[in-house]
Amino acid sequence: MNSPVPGAASAGPIPVAIVGVSGYSGIELARLVSRHGRLRLVQAVSDKWAGRSLADALGLEGPAGAVRCLAQAEVAPAAFADVELVFLCTPAEVSIELAGRALAAGCRVVDLSGGFRLAAEDYPRWYGFVHPAPGLLAEAVYSLPEATRNPAEVRRARLVSNPGCFPTASVLALLPLLEAGVIEPGGLVVDAKTGTTGAGRKASEDFSFSEVDGDFRAYRVLKHQHTPEIERVLATTQALPPGTRLTFTAHLLPTRRGILATAYGRLVRGKGAADAAAAVRAFAENRPFVRAVGAEQVRLHGVVGTNRALVGADADPERGVAIGFAAIDNLVKGAAGQAIQNANLMLGLGETTGLELLSATAP
Repeated sequence: MNSPVPGAASAGPIPVAIVGVSGYSGIELARLVSRHGRLRLVQAVSDKWAGRSLADALGLEGPAGAVRCLAQAEVAPAAFADVELVFLCTPAEVSIELAGRALAAGCRVVDLSGGFRLAAEDYPRWYGFVHPAPGLLAEAVYSLPEATRNPAEVRRARLVSNPGCFPTASVLALLPLLEAGVIEPGGLVVDAKTGTTGAGRKASEDFSFSEVDGDFRAYRVLKHQHTPEIERVLATTQALPPGTRLTFTAHLLPTRRGILATAYGRLVRGKGAADAAAAVRAFAENRPFVRAVGAEQVRLHGVVGTNRALVGADADPERGVAIGFAAIDNLVKGAAGQAIQNANLMLGLGETTGLELLSATAP
């Protein structure tokens, strides 16, 4: 069943597997795949749900609901024999190991972890380990579709690294202004807030209802692993000179889903609010999931439950500042929806396939 040519999709349903299906991203991905017109979920892996069907665990109907979860120990290369594409929703170290197994079985891989997002030398500082597969890391293609300069590279890739949720929102807030020359590349600051699902599903006192409800705080200050990822994406797009640093701070919102990123930059002399708004409108053209809106219209209610991003900007020449905003659903555009978007690009399907009918769930 494995596709012999990267970029060539099977004529019929494309069999896929999800490893880590019981995490928040895996749950969202299983729901999206089960409704996708071309992808067919044939395998799911979760130690937590081993032996249970997805109908029982998630309430999925149809063929996807009949899939029974395997334990991770059962995932040998032979387990992927009937799979064309594997989604990895696992911790970085686990993804690195499983990606090699899936590729050895002839599958293609979309990895939703941080296992293939940075240069090898950055892993000890930001992830706390030496990358064990530098050759595989060099092969991986990082793809934030709205910032990708070479779509053909994504279509040919055997292994695609799906962006983090914070980098997705942060890049979408900054890239329109940088590409249009509205802000200077130095001194950038990103202040981003996420719902609690951004921290994963594993139980923790810090993320319990009693600790989070009615509270608001920053976390992993000056140590967040998404900081170098944001810098790397912007450098790859040539929006920032290589080696340029920015300041990123993550905050935890007392809500389940959604990210709002607010990005501050020094206004280029001669530019103003009209230039900032025009930059966002130009960026949104031909990017099916980006919606250009006014700065104060960028809000979570417009994106939760969808794969779209609301992007806006404003500027004040008197103060010499421009501010970019982006809002996304951290589990859809920030994870599972973007993984589907990347899978569509890899398989030569329409970019919006399986994502176009998602609608906001609030208000």
